[in-house]
Amino acid sequence: MIVTVTTNTTLDRTLFVPNFGLNRTIRATRTVLSMGGKPTDASFILGELGIPSLALGFAAGLTGQTAEAMLRRRGVTVDFIPVGGETRINTVIVCEDGSGQSTITTSTLEVSPAHIAALRQRYTAALPEATCIVIGGTVPRGFALEHYAEFISKAKVKGVPVIFDASGEALLAGIKGRPDFIKPNREELGTLVGRPIESPEAAYDAAREVQTQYGVSCIVTLDADGALAVLSERAYRIPPLEVEVVSTAGAGDGVLAGMAAALSRGDPPEEGLRLGFAAATAVLLTPGTADCRRADVERFLPQIRLRPYP
Repeated sequence: MIVTVTTNTTLDRTLFVPNFGLNRTIRATRTVLSMGGKPTDASFILGELGIPSLALGFAAGLTGQTAEAMLRRRGVTVDFIPVGGETRINTVIVCEDGSGQSTITTSTLEVSPAHIAALRQRYTAALPEATCIVIGGTVPRGFALEHYAEFISKAKVKGVPVIFDASGEALLAGIKGRPDFIKPNREELGTLVGRPIESPEAAYDAAREVQTQYGVSCIVTLDADGALAVLSERAYRIPPLEVEVVSTAGAGDGVLAGMAAALSRGDPPEEGLRLGFAAATAVLLTPGTADCRRADVERFLPQIRLRPYP
């Protein structure tokens, strides 16, 4: 069973606007409420693909109940721990004039030491049946970043592969647990190595540096440049497919889902990369975060190319 761990559950409310500007009223042309939070996004996508997973983490309030219901409708087994505060709602603003999109995040969960102990207990109980762990995202108040390395290390001791996806200080803290894979974008990779990543060549050098230091394989997303997967003994460029993009929110979480599916089955990582980037491309076609259609994933799967690099 694939296990996803989300300490800071969220829903995303996406607003489509003609354009954006300060000091004026902007009328959205449409709004969409969808899943949010990297690991829960992965579970949501896996559910669409008919692949079971167990979603662990913290949730609170009516928003938390809504998130749980959305996951269950996709066939996900949910075991969230009720905590204080409220599961957050992030706002994604998509400009229909093509100028881009932005996400406004919040942090409204309140986690106590007792909640962390309960999550640790449920996570430990799930490890014997776990075939892959997906963990990451931001953390709520009360959850120390060091717990990421702790949870990752617990899985590694049991021989369970781990995919970790976080940014900033959370990424720096969690990578010390030596996950099998991380999925940074160019800015997040730059944070790890302390310098900007301005080209695929720079991304490759930085990913190899991270691999040498932490023993982790890097799947680096590079926007219009596609992606670069730097594995232990080989690397691949993954060019993007040309599609009409509706929203980019949650596309990278499709990569988490595809990799988790492959690792869970014992397939080589190349299979996970193909499925992951097919799912990521399918997400681009939908207005909701991390939403996709299985038929689109299956349509894009044979089109994904892994080109040996350098």
